[in-house]
Amino acid sequence: MADRIALTGITATGHHGVFEHEKRDGQPFVVDIVLHTDIRPAAASDDLTLTTHYGELAELVTEHIASGPFDLIETLTENIAAAVLAGFELVDAVDVTVHKPKAPIEVPFGDVAITIHRERGRS
Repeated sequence: MADRIALTGITATGHHGVFEHEKRDGQPFVVDIVLHTDIRPAAASDDLTLTTHYGELAELVTEHIASGPFDLIETLTENIAAAVLAGFELVDAVDVTVHKPKAPIEVPFGDVAITIHRERGRS
């Protein structure tokens, strides 16, 4: 599928991590989403119902960041991908990147991120 819709930098506070202080205090998580879909029907008709409403997508992602807590951002990433495929029937596949920019790492670093690609009907 050549068509993609990208929504990047969705930011919310989550309480994910293996340390108690991460679950207790929370920290920012940033999510980037790329939807693989066919935009031709929406483009031809100029009809929002024939594409994915990215405002609703952003709300779904924000709700998942705030859910949990999970020990691993891998779990959060999988949950977001599954929710997108379950909630948006026009999406054939999704790429999800979860960034944890304030991960408790003892050396200077720029970012920690997990990226996955999931397709409808595949595990």
